[in-house]
Amino acid sequence: MNISQQNNDLSLALQNPALLRSSMHTQLQVNYAGYFAGVKYTHFAMAYHVGSLQTTFATSLQYVGYGEVTHTDAAGNVLGTFRPGDFAWQVSASRKYLEKWYYGLSVKYIRSRYMQYRATGIGTDVGIAFQDTARGWQAGLMAKNMGSQFTSYGAEKEPLPFDLQIGISKRLAHLPLQLSATLHHIYQFDIRYADPAYEEGTIIGNGDTIRTRGGAGDKIFRHFVLAAQFEVGRYVELTAAYNHLRRRELSLLNQQGLGGFSFGIGVIVQKIQLRFARSWYQRAVAFNHLGISLPLNQWTGFGKFGDRLGWKPDGGQ
Repeated sequence: MNISQQNNDLSLALQNPALLRSSMHTQLQVNYAGYFAGVKYTHFAMAYHVGSLQTTFATSLQYVGYGEVTHTDAAGNVLGTFRPGDFAWQVSASRKYLEKWYYGLSVKYIRSRYMQYRATGIGTDVGIAFQDTARGWQAGLMAKNMGSQFTSYGAEKEPLPFDLQIGISKRLAHLPLQLSATLHHIYQFDIRYADPAYEEGTIIGNGDTIRTRGGAGDKIFRHFVLAAQFEVGRYVELTAAYNHLRRRELSLLNQQGLGGFSFGIGVIVQKIQLRFARSWYQRAVAFNHLGISLPLNQWTGFGKFGDRLGWKPDGGQ
């Protein structure tokens, strides 16, 4: 989660459409992550800059497949199998305003299918960004998942998971390091999960009582996702991040390990971007993420892909 980081990664631009820049023209991106029990996540995206409109467009497909699940009745009798899945198609657009401002909009069609249960909806993301390249600052503001369900699993429609985020990134002047901080759910102070079975004073097996974890400082810090990106030479990026909410809600007590942390490496050259990341949800539960980006205007000879038309991206990048 990063809505202000300064680089040429299309996947970040699809989190905040204001990060979609003309330098991403014809960039084709594929991401993949494998989770437990056959759950798989795939993501395809492509960007295209239209010079006559001074607008950069992007589209993406995101899919989560949960593998083959056994279908049983209430008594446990096996009735067959089914493959549940979630799908989202997103279209984004971004424009530059004056010298340092960008604004963007994303519209996404969302669909879920779990055997005979289906739900559809439409969501909208609106973002703005301010970038001062001379001083290495960039800030972003993002309103996410504004919309509604068209159809629902049951009789009542459910709200989309709205979020309001703000982020800031600073690229250091004398060190190849960029630091970022993103705050999510800034409209709500206490974002801890309200578990109906987890109550203050409940007596557990050894005679102790359950106590609420963390005070005001913990509640505030759960809004933060911190990240750092270090450039090794011209072609290698090392990234680290920390999500306090993930660590507190998913890690086991006294066995937190690297829960909430993630680390990545990227190899960025002119004709290809390769990225690998590993993120920990619990001490012994980590997932790998793979990504590849190809700037098609560097691979093809078609003039319609931009460079041969004399078009130059923002800032000459």
